[in-house]
Amino acid sequence: MSFRERLAAMWDRLRHRWMYRRGDGSTAPVASAAAKSFSITGLFARLNRPGMGGLLRRAAIAVAVVILLYYPIGMIWVHAVDDDPDFVPAATDLVPGGSEAVAVAAALIDREVNRHSWVANDPFFMPGTLLDNMPNYQQGIMSALARFGFELTDQLGRTRGSSAADPDLQQAAGALQYPGNVWLWNPSVSLMPQASSEGRYREARLKLLSYNARLAQGQANYDMRADNLLATIERFAADLGSSSALIDSHISEASGSFFDSDADDVFYMTKGKLYGYYMVLKALGNDFAPIIKERNLQKPWNEMIETFRKAALLDPWVVSNGALDAQFQPNHLATQGFYLLRARTQLREISNILLK
Repeated sequence: MSFRERLAAMWDRLRHRWMYRRGDGSTAPVASAAAKSFSITGLFARLNRPGMGGLLRRAAIAVAVVILLYYPIGMIWVHAVDDDPDFVPAATDLVPGGSEAVAVAAALIDREVNRHSWVANDPFFMPGTLLDNMPNYQQGIMSALARFGFELTDQLGRTRGSSAADPDLQQAAGALQYPGNVWLWNPSVSLMPQASSEGRYREARLKLLSYNARLAQGQANYDMRADNLLATIERFAADLGSSSALIDSHISEASGSFFDSDADDVFYMTKGKLYGYYMVLKALGNDFAPIIKERNLQKPWNEMIETFRKAALLDPWVVSNGALDAQFQPNHLATQGFYLLRARTQLREISNILLK
């Protein structure tokens, strides 16, 4: 073979090798691509193809839309600040011969925990965790019921303080004192599951119903005396005094702020407490009707109940904590505090009449 022929053959081999490297559909590069198909680089290359990339983008957008809609729609669905002044217990909770006030307390627990769902302890993946007004309102109601539970145990459910405390009332009072923001699991406290807030409140409801059933059968005490009513409303008045101090403190520190994110927390916590006391006191008026009539307390009692009703029904669209002498920006905490103190004063007036 001549030198010229050898040079032509070498050039031909180089030309074919270049074509194979570029890829001309022959078997050599296909084998190389097949080998690379199992590599990480090949995997990402396939994911970046137009078809797969479009699918991933559509899936990511769908997930984002679901998340963005889940919380707002869920919050609207769950939210309920139930301040119905005409709320009455179910017929199954009202036991002839039992206490109406106890039945109302049990019915309120059932409504807030079971019917409306307890949201104060919702974890991050529940839409209720972003709610603000409803959990404060619910905890305010439970605060009033907890105070009533103590009075049942220490005063109303005992005979002149000399008898033993009723076991059902003791357990109910303890369960109502349970914090309202405890979920089933809190790793910062324990790795083991724990009793949830709503679980403890359901226990309290069952104990109240059990007590009322025994009371109707004559197996429990409900000492309807003037001094017991006096002691109960005095404790309620003292509790309202602490709420008025909380309102005053927040007004002093933050009034005049254009945007006060904590004002609605104080407002709805107090609103829930006022509503809880309104419902319990209205029922106590029926339980102690003979005492109220004997002491000629019908008019002051009804006026006190009406003040609680007005305070509990305050419901501004946006809670404002404006300056106390502002012309255009109201102060809803001051308005609420006025009705709270008026109700407290009326409780004190009734206490003075009962002392005579």
